[in-house]
Amino acid sequence: MPRYEPTEVTEGDGGHSPKRRKAVRYAVPVAVAGVAAATIGLVPAFAGGSPDLPKISAQDLIAKIAKSDVQQLSGTVRITTDLGLPALPGMAGGAGGFGGGQGGGEKKGDGASAAPESKLMELASGAHTLRVAADGPDKQRLSIVDKAAEYSLVHNGNDVWAYDSGSNTAVHSTAPDAGRHGKQRQAPKDLPKDLKNATPQDLAKQALEAAGDTTSVTVDGTAKVAGRDAYQLLIKPKQAASTVGSIRVAVDAANGVPLKFTLTPKSGGAAAIDVGYTDVDFAKPAASLFSFTPPKGAEVVNGDQERAKAEREHGKGAKDFGSRKGMKDVEKDLGGLNVIGKGWTSIATIKGAGPGLPSGKDQGAGGDVGKFLDSLGDKASGSFGTGRIFSTRLVNALITDNGTIYVGAVDKQALIDAANAAK
Repeated sequence: MPRYEPTEVTEGDGGHSPKRRKAVRYAVPVAVAGVAAATIGLVPAFAGGSPDLPKISAQDLIAKIAKSDVQQLSGTVRITTDLGLPALPGMAGGAGGFGGGQGGGEKKGDGASAAPESKLMELASGAHTLRVAADGPDKQRLSIVDKAAEYSLVHNGNDVWAYDSGSNTAVHSTAPDAGRHGKQRQAPKDLPKDLKNATPQDLAKQALEAAGDTTSVTVDGTAKVAGRDAYQLLIKPKQAASTVGSIRVAVDAANGVPLKFTLTPKSGGAAAIDVGYTDVDFAKPAASLFSFTPPKGAEVVNGDQERAKAEREHGKGAKDFGSRKGMKDVEKDLGGLNVIGKGWTSIATIKGAGPGLPSGKDQGAGGDVGKFLDSLGDKASGSFGTGRIFSTRLVNALITDNGTIYVGAVDKQALIDAANAAK
């Protein structure tokens, strides 16, 4: 078998029709990344050399990902996140991050230490080991493993359990889709009609065309990941202002499942996000993995009651948050959320109503307010006025003195230019 050579999506992809050449020269900056992250379910470096595999185009590899319908798997995932965020209490992977029993400060029995939203936030920083398992749409398990404790999410039919061994607290909730099990899964109602029954190849082609000319995508060789042969899909922004250097996705050559996802900033250094399997098995997992009974002495919290309480205290927005209606309410509360630009250099803007951040003239405790803000962000100015830019390795945010926010995975000058243009 001939050794695999990298192929690139370009207009000069000889041997194909003009229509196909036009379609395949595009890439998928967000769609591929989203599919990869979702399929992984939430890494070690590539190991074992580069296997010899048949050639495949980038478009066909993307279609292979879309076509993949793996319903059963189990394995271990290693996730490392280095966004350049400051260390925050509860964000570290230490024992304290696993509940009040380890000095986390949560009140035992209130469900805070076992709430999924707080636990999953820990993945935004540091290195973590996860164990995952799935057996169809109604059975999944995810465990975050720490030296001192373990946190688990278990979905089995109508039941969802979250358990934090550090505080010995369990939260039981009803699955969002309860009452609809057994029905054939359908495409989301919000999808355009021409997408509901599209083939994976059609979806890949439409995604490529929608991405425009903002991205370069190549099939950049092969690798061994978790002992399996994989193609490497390499995605790079063409827009100079993007802070993203590249995204590399290792795709299982046999079944199209993304095995490893690595996002590297343009500034270089270690990956900002590196997640993938260290071992994976596509056989049916043991049924016992999806069975959960709270340990003796555990505090059990009714998650449905807690959710209803939050809705009463914070309004229907708590229930609708994340939905289209909920996001519109959030946008309204934020004073008007708008997105300008396209592709990798899109910038979200939130119109401010003032007064914005305190200036350096604000004395506070002997000028400490201004000094503190100066230590966090860089001063910025332009025809828009003045403000401060706060930075991570990927995302920059400009907050003007009148409270308007510009944020995106773009360099600082792009934010200033956007603020000047909106003046």
